Amino acid sequence: MNLASPFSITLVVITVLAFMGLPIGLSMISGSILYLWLAGADMGIAAEQFLNGMYSNYVILAVPLFILAAEFMNVGSMTERLLKFCNVLVGRFRGGLAQVNIVQSIIFAGMSGSAIADAAGSGKMMQSMMTRDGRYTPSFAAALTAVTAVVGPIIPPSIPMIIYSLVSDASIGYLFLAGMVPGLLMAGLQMVQVVITARRKNFPVEEPVPLRKIPGITIRAFPALMMPVVLLGCIYSGVTTPTEAAAIAAAYALIISVVLYRSISLRDFYGSLAVSAKSTASIGMLIAGALVFNYVVTIENIPHSIRVLLTGLELSPTGFLILVNVILLVLGCLLEGTAILLIIVPVFIPTAQALGIDLVHFGVVVVVNIMLGLVTPPYGLLLFIVANISGAPIKSIIADAAPFLFWMVVCLIFITFVPDSVLWLPRLLGYQG
Repeated sequence: MNLASPFSITLVVITVLAFMGLPIGLSMISGSILYLWLAGADMGIAAEQFLNGMYSNYVILAVPLFILAAEFMNVGSMTERLLKFCNVLVGRFRGGLAQVNIVQSIIFAGMSGSAIADAAGSGKMMQSMMTRDGRYTPSFAAALTAVTAVVGPIIPPSIPMIIYSLVSDASIGYLFLAGMVPGLLMAGLQMVQVVITARRKNFPVEEPVPLRKIPGITIRAFPALMMPVVLLGCIYSGVTTPTEAAAIAAAYALIISVVLYRSISLRDFYGSLAVSAKSTASIGMLIAGALVFNYVVTIENIPHSIRVLLTGLELSPTGFLILVNVILLVLGCLLEGTAILLIIVPVFIPTAQALGIDLVHFGVVVVVNIMLGLVTPPYGLLLFIVANISGAPIKSIIADAAPFLFWMVVCLIFITFVPDSVLWLPRLLGYQG
């Protein structure tokens, strides 16, 4: 690559601006506009690219709607009722509260689609419950909250899968189905690790919930438990698109919290809208920047060059997936997941197609990689979020998270080498890939 070429200068500018603290979306827009100017192209193409990209992709609307649904759940009492129900299921075993943390992430995964929403919402409540009266150390509670939150965007609905669908044209519905088995497998392995750790560290046994209280707890949690049923039922029955289902999820969370639970005030409602708008604007700016930068990458013929390079290596489909796993795991330690999905992953898609790799399987492998990046140092966004909530040292959190990371990598290896584990459920429901 010519170091004085417009593309090389663009990469340097984007990197420098990002390291100076400018949001990566704005860095990509600035660098891409500079590229257009240096290349003598019309700089108005930048606006054209992200306006056309944002307005022609109906699926992007699902992102703010799922974020809003999660906010309504957090400010209402839906999350609290779900936690009590999870405690009924697994709270009576040794390390029961730790198991509750995992189960609530599985249930919450069917509602929010966001790992950060899980960690900052129900995960924050779980940390408080686990550390009360010294039951668990703050570092273990924080580490467990971080690794369980990773399950959220793997089990449908999933904001990262929505973004992957945007760049790959893979079916969102089948991507959601494909995430079910890997997500449940990962959660199951986490529960196994909790059992091992509970015996080794002699975790406390919680007081069993009296049988007479179980029906009441279940009934109070039932409307919240029905949310993923309504959401996924609408999608897979063909009644709605995933985007419309996201709107139904937000409306359902609001109606249940206001009408049945009476737990959201006007101030809470306004606060939920404000937080959701802020999160959506941040993601939207990142998507806009990636759309413009991807145009630059396409003009430079980078995907074709990488495809030729990888073809020259004569990689098998399995060898290619291993290489992608290594690259994404390394990048996940350094970059934000959405940026990887929008900038790096599109470069791999043509090669994956040429090698006959199913794009739904590839998408799940990519998303699991990116989720692992949220809990791997030095970047590990979820690690910093739970550290901020718990006040525990980041080193202690990483040490407590390490055994869980091992099992998560085992899960990644399994779904990489056994595509049927990912594609079995979509094929059962009509997928032809």
